[in-house]
Amino acid sequence: MAKKKKAATKKKVAKKKPAKKRAASGLTKMTCNLSEDLSAVCGGAKKLTRPQIVKKLWAYIKAHKCQDTKNKRMICPDKKLAAVIGNKPVDMLKLAGCLSKHIS
Repeated sequence: MAKKKKAATKKKVAKKKPAKKRAASGLTKMTCNLSEDLSAVCGGAKKLTRPQIVKKLWAYIKAHKCQDTKNKRMICPDKKLAAVIGNKPVDMLKLAGCLSKHIS
C-alpha cells in the first residue's frame, strides 16, 4: 500500500504594495518669497517652501547655539536672527508667527 503524501499547506502571504509617493500639496507645494533678513538666515535662498524654511531656520539655530541652555524651548536670537524674530527670547512654538512677516 502506498502512503498518501500530504501536500504541505502554505499560507498565502499578501505581498505588500510599494508605497506610492504622494504629490506635493498644500504647504509643501507653494514656494514663498523670502525677505532679505530671512534669506540671510536661510543661507541666501530667495524662494523656499515653508517646511524648508523651518528646517533651515532650525539648522541655523542649532549651529549658532541660539537655544537657551537651561530651557531648550526658548530661542535667544543673535544679531542675524534678531532681524527676523526680534530681540527678545521667543518660545519655539511662536517661531511660525514670527516668520509670517518675512514670507510673501
